[in-house]
Amino acid sequence: MKNCCLLFSYLLLFIIGQTTAYAGSVVKNTVVANYKRHVTYVDSFPTPKDIDHLLFYIQRDPNTNTICYTLNIDKDGKLDLSNPIHAFWIRYPEGGVKKDLNFIQRKFAYGINTKKLSDGSYDVRSVAYNKLPMRLKKDVKGVFRIYATINNKEAILERIFIRIGDGGTFWNPDVKYIELKGVEVDSGKKTLMRFKP
Repeated sequence: MKNCCLLFSYLLLFIIGQTTAYAGSVVKNTVVANYKRHVTYVDSFPTPKDIDHLLFYIQRDPNTNTICYTLNIDKDGKLDLSNPIHAFWIRYPEGGVKKDLNFIQRKFAYGINTKKLSDGSYDVRSVAYNKLPMRLKKDVKGVFRIYATINNKEAILERIFIRIGDGGTFWNPDVKYIELKGVEVDSGKKTLMRFKP
């Protein structure tokens, strides 16, 4: 169990990482890696489509499997106030099938903790790394979004991408960088922050 906890603690470092930007953090959507294994374009990964109430998603090497985070809407069409975010896989290599996270993934790696605040918004934290504050709140049109700080500005978070290199081990993977992608609230411009954990 100790080894499992160590693994999941490290996994979150390349799921979300630290909040300090890596030098040269703002990058364009061009070739972002050229390692011995392959050349990969971040934007060659599939974008989740037709996902009701999608907030943001996570993608990472070594495959295109994607974790989606959506509003947890009950059968009556109302937000589940006690558990407002639902996470699940889209297994693109398996034909795009959707699968719920298993217990360990939900509790130690990809799950989300939420705390309702007095203004009706939610403080949102990863179960494995709670140092990156996110906020679930309504935008100016009354639609719930996930907000995070990207390049020192408030942004609507859209995607987290984790690049893993060739080196490292199962317990200690070689994380090349993490990217947070979103839209700046004030300007409406796309923003991308890259950093090394």
